Amino acid sequence: MADEAVFEFLHMEMVAHIHREALKDEKDQCISKLEALGFRVGQSLIERFTRECSRFKDELDTMKFLCKEFWGLVYKKQIDNLRTNHQGVYVLQDNKFKFLVQMSTGKQYMESAPKYLAFPCGMIRGALSNLGVNCIVTAEVSAMPACKFQIQIQRN
Repeated sequence: MADEAVFEFLHMEMVAHIHREALKDEKDQCISKLEALGFRVGQSLIERFTRECSRFKDELDTMKFLCKEFWGLVYKKQIDNLRTNHQGVYVLQDNKFKFLVQMSTGKQYMESAPKYLAFPCGMIRGALSNLGVNCIVTAEVSAMPACKFQIQIQRN
């Protein structure tokens, strides 16, 4: 339980620090910095979590692992819903995303949600990158604290 709180506080402070230290013209780069940090963390975590796993048979199998095992180890719960169009687009829905639960549901907080989602987007992208899946990850919040992560696979 204590490690969950530490992770949440670390994330909140990391977001606050990066936005506090940025100059006015660098505010748009804050999300990129957070996403890059998340990417590196995701790479490291997936390497550790899959050390004793067998190879995944396909892309869908990889996504299921991400939703059940990876999400469970990082956020202590599974993704609530996984959808796909079977053409390289996956939508992961978390109805009570840990980093948004503490925020109020007011409209003014919806505007600040993206800065709290950049790190998790990077973490997903980093984890998938280390599993050999090149993708773009975006997040969308329509009602707090629910969040949808859209993963678009980049085919070569």
